[in-house]
Amino acid sequence: MTPQTYWAEHAWLNDTVEPGVVIETASDGRIAAVRPGAGAPPVGAVTLRGFTIPGLANAHSHAFHRALRGTVQVGSGTFWTWREVMYSVAARLTPETYFELARAVYAEMALAGITCVGEFHYLHHQPDGTPYDNPNAMGEALMAAAAEAGIRITLLDTAYLSSGFGAAPDPHQRRFSDGDAQGWAVRASELKAGPHARIGAAIHSVRAVPADQLGQVAAWAEEREAPLHVHLSEQTAENDACLTAYGLTPAALLAEHGVLGPRTTAVHATHLAPEDIALLGTSGTAVCMCPTTERDLADGIGPAKSLELAGSPLTLGSDSHAVIDLLEEARALELDERLHTRTRGHWTAARLLRAATSDGHASLGWPDAGRLEPGALADFATVALDSVRTAGPPPRLAAEAAVFAATASDVRHTVVAGRHVVRDGHHQLVPHAAGELASAVASALGG
Repeated sequence: MTPQTYWAEHAWLNDTVEPGVVIETASDGRIAAVRPGAGAPPVGAVTLRGFTIPGLANAHSHAFHRALRGTVQVGSGTFWTWREVMYSVAARLTPETYFELARAVYAEMALAGITCVGEFHYLHHQPDGTPYDNPNAMGEALMAAAAEAGIRITLLDTAYLSSGFGAAPDPHQRRFSDGDAQGWAVRASELKAGPHARIGAAIHSVRAVPADQLGQVAAWAEEREAPLHVHLSEQTAENDACLTAYGLTPAALLAEHGVLGPRTTAVHATHLAPEDIALLGTSGTAVCMCPTTERDLADGIGPAKSLELAGSPLTLGSDSHAVIDLLEEARALELDERLHTRTRGHWTAARLLRAATSDGHASLGWPDAGRLEPGALADFATVALDSVRTAGPPPRLAAEAAVFAATASDVRHTVVAGRHVVRDGHHQLVPHAAGELASAVASALGG
């Protein structure tokens, strides 16, 4: 990577808006120096007009769900009826078409200031469950797509073994399953990380992994010091079925089998008993909230503030990609809590930015990202302060303007490993992202 000097008109340093910040990047893709107080760009520096923040971490993604945007908004239904449409898309994807779709989706993320994605990946095999000649062809397609889109990825290879408590996979779930946790571990162990990619693990849910195999997935992640993610209590029906099957809530079941802990992230955590909140908080388990998806699927509003107070770090994800906009996810966390409590001011803009940056990166196994400081990965994004949405507030309130008013459309620049991936709102590596999305989505929908 060629060293580069950037001059940020305003930048977010130590929870403070600083004017005129020089950011020097080194050949190893890290930040070499950060110098505030530079009134003008140094000779040869790339100018970043607006508010520069650490790159955003999308801690929960299902890339293929992007094909559902708009198509599932006709008529009524529930999460379970939406899931049937999702399965029909999953059945059509091949390694080649999934690569094309994911590259365009990850390019959309880069355009939104996202520099790292946690891909919760369970489309492992052919539709009838037969492994590809390369058993990890689908996962490798996702990592290659992220590389071409210019962002980092943590591939959260997912164990998905059952259609429900004690039930075999349904026909449309066969491609998800490795048979048992041992089969999953053997295949996942063959995945290789790279400069832009790290390998983690995921338990799809307590309904999709039998209780006696939860510990094996957790042990695999523990041995590798890898992140471990799990869908938790997204639906009350899952809670009821878990209580019937095991006499425990999903959170209690995970705790009993050693799944919870500081390297674990529970996704959604929407329907929790007070005892569940305590289990997550005292174990240091992070929680990834996905407000736009949780609203879109009518899941409910999770107890985010209670979880944070109990000790759980909060992160954010766009999940089903009803929209891809981490600024919207950040503000939705606060606004949903306002709706629920009928009071305001639960999180500051600074705290919401940490959820979207440093805490999100940490949950994905990139603790060296999410901060603008020497030695950190040179990943950052710049939000315009002069758009129709953000114009008006003084620069000292740039964080508030970004979190509570800006959208993904206001991201002007995205830099990953020191490389200018998005410049003036245009993706430098996937210049026709919208056209590629349209083509890839049509293919995924069978059009």
